[in-house]
Amino acid sequence: MTSQPTPHIPLAEQLRPLVLEDFIGQEHLLAEGKLLHRLIDQQQIPSLILWGPPGVGKTTLAHIIANTTGANFVFFSAVLSGVKEIRSIVEQAKIILNLERRPTILFVDEIHRFNKSQQDAFLPHVESGLLTLIGATTENPSFQVIAPLLSRCRVLVLEQLSTKDLLGITNRAINLLKKNDARWQSLTIDDDAADHLVRIADGDARRLLNSLEVACSLLENGADTKQALTLDLVEEAIQRRSLRYDKDGEEHYNLISALHKSMRDSDPDGSLYWLVRMLHAGEEPLYIARRLIRFASEDIGVADPTALALALNARESYRILGSPEGELSLAQAVIYLATAPKSNASYMAYRGVSQEIMKSGSLPVPMHIRNAPTGLMKKLGYGEGYQYAHDHADSIVFQEHLPDELRGKQFYHPSNRGHEAVVGDRLSKWRKILEQRQHQKTEPTHQLKK
Repeated sequence: MTSQPTPHIPLAEQLRPLVLEDFIGQEHLLAEGKLLHRLIDQQQIPSLILWGPPGVGKTTLAHIIANTTGANFVFFSAVLSGVKEIRSIVEQAKIILNLERRPTILFVDEIHRFNKSQQDAFLPHVESGLLTLIGATTENPSFQVIAPLLSRCRVLVLEQLSTKDLLGITNRAINLLKKNDARWQSLTIDDDAADHLVRIADGDARRLLNSLEVACSLLENGADTKQALTLDLVEEAIQRRSLRYDKDGEEHYNLISALHKSMRDSDPDGSLYWLVRMLHAGEEPLYIARRLIRFASEDIGVADPTALALALNARESYRILGSPEGELSLAQAVIYLATAPKSNASYMAYRGVSQEIMKSGSLPVPMHIRNAPTGLMKKLGYGEGYQYAHDHADSIVFQEHLPDELRGKQFYHPSNRGHEAVVGDRLSKWRKILEQRQHQKTEPTHQLKK
């Protein structure tokens, strides 16, 4: 009779922390005094939905919560299980509560894949408190979770792991291998190899640890006895070459500058090239998304108001899909922004107003456009002479909205490109109408009678 081989436990599972102190990342929720830290300390866990990208610790947090509270922990897959399994879990939860006085935490992985009947099946047991639900999702729960269930859960948003977080996880993994496996007593990892692992992981700890494990297997099977994980070895393990790129140094700023200027110059090919270069080099896609949003306001503005909305949607699409699927949304946005009409009029207007405020200080609000909620303020002249635009033809009135010291000053000068040309024509038309009205008011009475 042959003995069964010992099943391999993946490195990501070996490294999964059991206590809160060993968890890396999500400081906005888990730092001392923060919401989830307080809830775990007080052992008052409400039903939760953990929403965040892959590999940031959603499942691990659920395990830690169950371990800390001593609850009966049940793992439930929205993909593999159905209503029948839910009924079985409910019956078991009742028995454990009656016999052991322990609550049951039901962890639902990929809760966004639950259909309505599955969600309806355990809704009453979440309402009664028999089950404490902890759902994990990479997608916006407001679109996928039924409203009655969502209203009974606290939604906690988990953030993509930072470079510092991932380097910490890498070092912990190396130390664990050295401690638990005699084969790796002298294991080391070069700094550039660790940096490359972190860049390719793109905020996903599971991806990082799986790549590290593959690299170790190549090292074990190779002739190298130094037990050093080098950049060449890591590149071979993950089949991704490390492009020359320093996310905190000159090359980082060179590439983002190249992307920005290519879009400003309306070159979709150059823009797309620099986008993909940055992504392949390991730049954080959400950083690029933020730059696209800035570009939409700074270099396009009112010339194409849709540009800002599209840039925002690209960021949200990437945040939902992750890599590599979400990168296509960024590419679509880059092509659109590059080919949109350009104007920096909004940017220049904002800068001009900022400079004026720095120069002239806090000038008083003109009396006629001040709010007058009390009788005393009305007596003092607040709001006196204000003209309500909707009471006038074309809903435009001749009244000053700048402080007296800046009367007549113009900050916004629309270009003649794209939608901004329409805005410019509209403003010009309004000014002519107001000038005509003002001229008529100032004409002598005998001329008006003629």
